[in-house]
Amino acid sequence: MKFGKEYVGQMIPEWQQAYMDYASLKSILQEIQNSRKRSDKSSTLKRKQAVHHNFSGLTKRYSRAASSLELENQDILVSKAIGDDGFERYETTIMKVAEEGRESEFVFFKTLDLEFDKVNHFYRSKVEEMVKEAVVLNKQMDALIAFRIKVDQPSSSWSCTETVSVDMNALNPKKQRKTLGDEMGIEVEENGSNGGDSTKESVPEVLSVLDRIRLNKTQETPLSTIRNVLKLSNQEELKFTRENLKKIEERLKNVFIEFYRKLRHLKNYSFLNTLAISKIMKKYDKIASRSAAKQYMEMVDKSYLTSSDEINKLMVRVESIFVEHFASSNRSKGMNLLRPKVKKEKHRITFSTGFFVGCSVSLVIALGLFIHARNIMDAVGQKLYMETMFPLYSLFGFVVVHMIMYASNIYFWKRYRVNYPFIFGFKEGTELGYRQVLLLSFGLGTLALAAVLINLDMEMDPNTNDYKTITELLPLFIVGLVIAISICPFNIFYRSSRFFFLMVVFRCIAAPLYKVSLPDFFLADQLTSQVQALRSLEFYICYYGWGDFRLRQNTCRSSDVYSTFYFIVAVIPYWSRFLQCVRRLIEEKDSSQGYNALKYLLTIVAVCLRTAYSLHRGNVWKIAAWVFSALATFYGTYWDIVFDWGLLHNPSKNWLREKLLVPHKAVYYIAMVVNVVLRLAWLQTVLDFNFSFLHRETMVALLAILEIIRRGIWNFFRLENEHLNNVGKFRAFKSVPLPFNYEEEEDSR
Repeated sequence: MKFGKEYVGQMIPEWQQAYMDYASLKSILQEIQNSRKRSDKSSTLKRKQAVHHNFSGLTKRYSRAASSLELENQDILVSKAIGDDGFERYETTIMKVAEEGRESEFVFFKTLDLEFDKVNHFYRSKVEEMVKEAVVLNKQMDALIAFRIKVDQPSSSWSCTETVSVDMNALNPKKQRKTLGDEMGIEVEENGSNGGDSTKESVPEVLSVLDRIRLNKTQETPLSTIRNVLKLSNQEELKFTRENLKKIEERLKNVFIEFYRKLRHLKNYSFLNTLAISKIMKKYDKIASRSAAKQYMEMVDKSYLTSSDEINKLMVRVESIFVEHFASSNRSKGMNLLRPKVKKEKHRITFSTGFFVGCSVSLVIALGLFIHARNIMDAVGQKLYMETMFPLYSLFGFVVVHMIMYASNIYFWKRYRVNYPFIFGFKEGTELGYRQVLLLSFGLGTLALAAVLINLDMEMDPNTNDYKTITELLPLFIVGLVIAISICPFNIFYRSSRFFFLMVVFRCIAAPLYKVSLPDFFLADQLTSQVQALRSLEFYICYYGWGDFRLRQNTCRSSDVYSTFYFIVAVIPYWSRFLQCVRRLIEEKDSSQGYNALKYLLTIVAVCLRTAYSLHRGNVWKIAAWVFSALATFYGTYWDIVFDWGLLHNPSKNWLREKLLVPHKAVYYIAMVVNVVLRLAWLQTVLDFNFSFLHRETMVALLAILEIIRRGIWNFFRLENEHLNNVGKFRAFKSVPLPFNYEEEEDSR
């Protein structure tokens, strides 16, 4: 693989703009090479290289000790100056320039200097952030050690006025007092020790930190939300129990893992950019027939990007502290926790996915042949089957199509380097790839299609006029199996992803009692496209709960209770999103959330009116459904394209964003048109399009699938916009809440 592709592949996506622009520099080198070729063709005589002492107005600031002979033998001279912002700035002067390609060489070094300054400044700013975080972690470790002492040796044994020193061998205080700043020159407050004995420490001195801290609530609950509304404190009182100690250690362990991950990324950032400079300078020397790489790399080696060792020292200290405090001094265990887990693609996943795809295709073909051979479409029980069994099985079709669309999203997110695991907040190493999602979707599809084929026989027992109980219960069995797997507590079938999904579903249902995060409103938006699936679940409850499934008979559609819940079920996803928008409006004071809430309110009215028209008919319902559906469609389309996708919001001359991930702009225009067309699917409800060869339930299912496809397309561009926003703010790491809060920090806010 060429270095350019490998370089881009190893970048942190959110920091991409902060890396060396290797491609741009390479294109300038290509111009230098082309100009030299043109010069060689025009003249066979060698031209004497002219010496230029000025480079585009850059200041020469080289050592006076350098002799004129040494300067003449150098191809370039790199000088350093301190800018007004306190950062170093490097300027390169070309000492010898041939006539051919001269301007291009000036541009090359001008661009190279600017790119290096950008990288150097970014790296220094990030290191300063890490140093500040290290100071905060020092204080957190102080509190943790004091908390451990308090738990192991209850406070009842000590008074604040005591100066007794106790044996602390069990807790290794000498090791525990190590801080992240020890080798960094960071000033941190040290607790006193008793005399020269390194194994003894004044307990009251160590415990004094507990008087200034409170526990932070890291897990939001409906109760904590209510306490916030009532302006009550959400901080926990310090209870020195082993259960609390275990929770605190787990929180702080996660903080250290994330902190170490940041350090690793910064170290890789430094290495990768240094390597890119080295590669580009070697290319320059080869193309321009110079020896400039050595001088330039000497400057790079002395710069902050390469010479600073703060990150390495911090990494060593983090490893030492983490192993001692969170891995029981087992270095192998500690480093396994700190280092990122590399996901290995397993061949059995690919094989199993292919197997289930083949099974699904075969079953679809078999189903078509079975229907044709038995002429089932004209059978007596066809209408009864479509009104009872088809809605039961269509549920699996909706779910499978949505999962296939999600797998496609993952594939294209990865292809265009959208960091979806970070955006969604998945636990590192547990996110599902598109192969895993396809495996689950086609596995469920195979199971459902097999059940349909078994259940398609419409013949009754002539003696009892009953259908076979086992086959009639197949849809319920599959639903029960899916639910059982979803809530299974054992570490099988991607437990981390299952529990994450269930947690977000619960937060959506409990809106607005939870702070709204991206996974919450993203999933709620998915549910708004699964209204028919939710109605199918309602039919499951009615059919198997109050109907006679052995006779395929029910009174669901004639029941007022069922009709009422037919409205409620359709409204639930939109109502959840409405409440999420209201909470964000109140918390974030963002007026756009109010307009977004209005969008969902309009959609709720439109859905209710269309449902009322489909159940009761009448011109009044039809006109009302037309008006509000048209308003909701226009509003929703505008919001999708302008705000969720960011395509027509402050657009460039092409009516799109300045930054796009997909190189072909036509993709965005097509997506916008498709979004509008698919949003108009509701027209079938009010215009009553009917096809003789399609049953009403089939038409409803097809329209629902079109909405799922629209949502799948929406997913890609919505996350692309979110990714670009993160890139603009260089947000590449999740914020991990700290277990302790110092009172002085709270007072300074």
